[in-house]
Parts: sequence; C-alpha cells; structure tokens
Amino acid sequence: MNKIELWQRFTKYLCICPEISLSLDISRMNFSDDFFAQMEPAMQHAFAAMSALEKGVIANPDEGRMVGHYWLRNPALAPTAELRREIDDTVTQVLDFSRRVHSGALATPAGERFRKFLVIGIGGSALGPQFVADALSCPQEPMKPYFLDNTDPDGMDRVFAGLGADLASTLTVVISKSGSTKETRNGMLEARAAYQGAGLDFARYAVAVTGAGSELDKVALAEGWIERFPMWDWVGGRTSVTSAVGLLPAALQGIDISALLKGAGACDSITRQTDTLKNPAALMALMWYYATNGRGEKDLVVLPYKDRLLLFSRYLQQLIMESLGKEQDLDGTVVCQGLSVYGNKGSTDQHAYVQQLREGVANFFVTFIEVLQDREGRSMQVEDGVTSGDFLSGFYQGTRTALYEKGRQSMTITVERVDAGTIGALIALFERTVGLYASLVNINAYHQPGVEAGKKAAGAVISLQKAVIEQLGKQPQGQTALEIATSLGKPEQAESVFAILRHLAANPDRGIQGSKNEHAELIQFSMS
Repeated sequence: MNKIELWQRFTKYLCICPEISLSLDISRMNFSDDFFAQMEPAMQHAFAAMSALEKGVIANPDEGRMVGHYWLRNPALAPTAELRREIDDTVTQVLDFSRRVHSGALATPAGERFRKFLVIGIGGSALGPQFVADALSCPQEPMKPYFLDNTDPDGMDRVFAGLGADLASTLTVVISKSGSTKETRNGMLEARAAYQGAGLDFARYAVAVTGAGSELDKVALAEGWIERFPMWDWVGGRTSVTSAVGLLPAALQGIDISALLKGAGACDSITRQTDTLKNPAALMALMWYYATNGRGEKDLVVLPYKDRLLLFSRYLQQLIMESLGKEQDLDGTVVCQGLSVYGNKGSTDQHAYVQQLREGVANFFVTFIEVLQDREGRSMQVEDGVTSGDFLSGFYQGTRTALYEKGRQSMTITVERVDAGTIGALIALFERTVGLYASLVNINAYHQPGVEAGKKAAGAVISLQKAVIEQLGKQPQGQTALEIATSLGKPEQAESVFAILRHLAANPDRGIQGSKNEHAELIQFSMS
C-alpha cells in the first residue's frame, strides 16, 4: 500500500476510546476486508459467553467455580448481595488500613512509623503488584516496596541485605490464597527468621492476604498478625491485581487505588459492548486470532515505549500464557493451544532484538504501546526544537515503519499518560482480550492444570530427596546415583537422584559430598 492508502486504512480501523484516553490501531495487521464479517458470528458467541461469565455462571467447570474478577471494579455486577458487600468491605478495609499505617496510628512495636513494606508471593500474587508498583512509583511515596517472589535463597538474601537495619520499620504482606504454596511459605519462614535474627517479633510486623480458613489464615489468626485480608476462590491469581492482592500493596505505596479501579471499570464498560469495531478488546482478540491462525502459530512481542511499563510484558506472560496454554479445548479435543509472549521496552529493544524482528524469522506480531505524555513538566531540548521524548516517539514510529516495510505485522495501543487510571485500563483491556480470545478458540481460560502438575512433580522430588538422604545415612561408603536409586527400589529414578545429590553436595551445610569424576555414572556420594 502507498502512504495515502495506509492513512485511509488507519482512519478506518482506528478505535478511539476517549473515556479512558486510549486508542487501538490495527491498520498494520494484514487482515482482508471481509475478515470481520467472517468472524462476526464467533465474536458474538464470545460476547455472549463473557456476559454469562459476568452474571456468575460456573466458568471454571474443573473446580466448579465462578470467575468474578470483573466484579472487583463494579461490585453491582456480582450475583449476590453477600459478594457485593465483601468486595466493598475489602476496598474499605484496604483504604482504612493504609491510612492508619501512613499516619502512624498503626506503628511498629517500638512506636515508629512503617517506612517500607515487603510483599511475599509468587505468580499472580507478585507479578501484578510488582508491575503496578514499578509503573506508578514516585519519589514522594510514603512506603517503598520490596518483593520476595521466588524460593531462591540467594535472592532472598539480597532483599534482606537491601532492607538492612530498616527491617525494624518494614511491614510484611504475605499473599497466598491456599496458604500452602511452597514458594510463598518458604519466603514467609525466611522472613520470620530474618525478623527473629534482628530481635523482632514477626507477628507484629505481618499481614496476610489469603482465603478464609486457609493454612496461612490459621497461622495469622493463631499468632495474632496485625491484619488479615480476603482472597476468594472466584478470583484467579493472574486476574487478582484489582483485589486485595494488588490493592493493598498499591495503597501502602501511596498509589490512588480508587483511580486504578475506576480506570479498570471504565475499560470494562467499553469492552463489554457488542459492536466489534468499537470494542478494543474484541479487536485485539480478533488480531490475535488472525495473526496466529487461531492456533498460537506466532509469538506476541510487547514493546512499550515507556520505562514505567518495563514489567508489563512479564505480567502479561502469566496472564496470557497461563490462561491460553491448554492441551484440550472445552470439548475435550487435544488442541495444544497457546500464545507465547515476550518483550522488554523501546527504544532499548532497537539495540537488542529488533534486528531479528525486522530481518529474521517472521514468527511473531508486535503490540506497540505508545505513551503521549513525556513527563510531568517541561522538557529540555537536546537539539534545536527537539526533546528526548521526541526522539522516543520517533524511534517508535521508525521501528513500526521499518517492520511494516518487511511485512512484519503490528498494532499499537496509544495512551495519553501513565497514571493509576491508565494502568487500571490496560490491565482490564488485556484481561478482557484473553477471555474473548479463549472463547474464539473454545478453551477454558480460567484453570491451569499444567501448573498444578508441576507442583505435584516438585513435591515428588522433595519426597525422593528425603529418602535419598536417609539411604545415604545407612551406608558410610560412597555410592553412585544408580546404586542409591536401586537401593530405594527406584532404578528408573537414577537421573533425579543424581540431580538431587549434585545440588546437595554444592551446599556444604547439607553434609553431603561427591567425588570428582567426569563421568556422571561414576561419581560417588557420601555423608561428609
């Protein structure tokens, strides 16, 4: 197409949503003129499925659960008065708690204000809060956030080293729906030990966000933690950022959670309409379908041209890939669906992987995110009449053009600024897109059997490790991994036994040593 034709295509398909200061440009996706007509019946079916979900149907048949993250931004949609009251009460509880902390009415045992807070969680209990925290941080925030989001001992040591003596003025928020998630439990135990090592009573610094009656809830109640906030089984981890999971950390940081909820709610309203060309979530879902043939055949590259959106692609990886990566569809047919997501930020990527995007394997499509406002206040000129922000805008437009010239497809989300309302709108936009796309490809976006399988497999490894250590204690002489596995009656587990022993031997405090040999099958392990 020539530039006049591209301009005409741009104006024809540009979806402008002034209520949330957001627009979506799909003109650089190469769909045919009859694509929307062909997909309209399927799209209307997806709208109907979404409407039923919001009304409280059992949308997760595997677990018999409703899916209600949209109610969090509009409690009036919740199917019962009890649920509506719980949502409202939780937001009130979060706001009241954060005010008491910020004012010093709720203080440390020494009577000092809490100056920092530590969030312990994993997956949806960390990725959403981390994204919001980084996107909306400011120098004047009343409390600085830190995160334990893995069960990596060295990573935890780095966080506690960063807190240092400030641990005595640090509030800890432990987030786990079931309370049995091992990574979060381990982080809590490590945090408890760090507080105790500093002569501090952990319970008087701790807050829980968890399901009623969960293991974590019982611990928090028994030990007298400062406060407990609810998580509900109808909110999945990857869609929990507008629940207490994300709202409590954001409020403690000083972020306007009312504006975040308002932005998400406004986007929900826009993306609830059934006029496809006026619904940005429907348009994105259709572009995902078009770009990947409804089979996940290409990757989604997310390129936000704003440092504050650096963590957005990490957040979207879980939201999209955990929701859409499914072996079977709703009819039980093996389909192996999914959509791979990666990204970083512009213009950093122009010095990283844009070279491959333009000239390498064409196995992707791009979603650019453009932010119109450069900064609060005036910008200096780095050249006559040109600011750093002008260059950033130029790099975005140049990269978009360079990719299109090589037949690489893209769409662009444009927002006016990065603030709490915008972040809420972006979260809601992609949540809705995921739900609509899942309907288009006939899968359940709201369960995650693969994640549960991984947890069970990890538990089996830990059980095997305990048996291996016990077996080693019975034999003073060195043994190979195969000998130990055979002694346990599990010769087929020799590789797992070897991996366990090699890990234990690398940590002197575990009391196990391995001989030096370049052949894995000849290395002997023993108690040191």
